[in-house]
Amino acid sequence: VQLQASGGGLVQAGGSLRLSCAASGRTFNSYTMSWFRQAPGKEREFVAAISWGGDRLSYADSVRGRFTISRDNAKSTVYLQMNSLNPEDTAVYYCAADFSPLGVVVVTPGAYEYWGQGTLVTVSS
Repeated sequence: VQLQASGGGLVQAGGSLRLSCAASGRTFNSYTMSWFRQAPGKEREFVAAISWGGDRLSYADSVRGRFTISRDNAKSTVYLQMNSLNPEDTAVYYCAADFSPLGVVVVTPGAYEYWGQGTLVTVSS
């Protein structure tokens, strides 16, 4: 699976951004898709995940209620709508894919076989 993330940029605190991750190469709807992020000097952390059917979602506590993950299997694309952004959300955001036809959602980076190149989100105060 090849993953291409896009949609990052510079936004003021309180603003919104929508990230996209386009997948190609294999059957998209057998994969749990997730977003992770890594801020400078910090470890990569889980943000949100969605099962292949879209019926199982998981969010980090830090983004729950502000971020929404969704997917369009017909377009082989996963999205991350980010609202009420704050400077602590500044990071490189990565999409990742885990082969999971049973719809299992995991939050550990090591479980994911495929990663996109990352897109930078910068939130100014």
